[in-house]
Amino acid sequence: MIQYSALLEKFKQLLKNNELKFTKQREFILKALYDNEGHFTPEELHDLIKKKAPNLNTSIATIYRTLGLLEESKIINSISFGSKGKKYEFGLKSHHDHLICIECGALIEFEDEVIETRQSQIAKEHNFKMTNHTMNIFGICENCQNTDQNR
Repeated sequence: MIQYSALLEKFKQLLKNNELKFTKQREFILKALYDNEGHFTPEELHDLIKKKAPNLNTSIATIYRTLGLLEESKIINSISFGSKGKKYEFGLKSHHDHLICIECGALIEFEDEVIETRQSQIAKEHNFKMTNHTMNIFGICENCQNTDQNR
């Protein structure tokens, strides 16, 4: 995975290219995404920042703008939940796919070489040059299945 110092320089250049100021708030957003495993809504990220740096005064609008910029530059990825919004994750880690619970929104990351190989084969069979892909499998997680059975 990329070193934080290199990522920070890339981020500073990205802000400069977009005529935006480098601020402590924006840096803290980047650092929070880099340091924390998992997937975050903008609101969860806002709560995390308020908890870890209560005096930083990071607005939710700054978080949304920064997330948009980071996503455009492919530093982070998002998973859309339709009208429920998006969850974001650090995008420069190793490739993986997701199982997504439609009941509680839980995200389970997985890697499967057979799936990866088969996707490449399918692209080749169709003379298609695959440059990237995402796989999101939607269903109901074990916890929600157990909860439904107990009703």
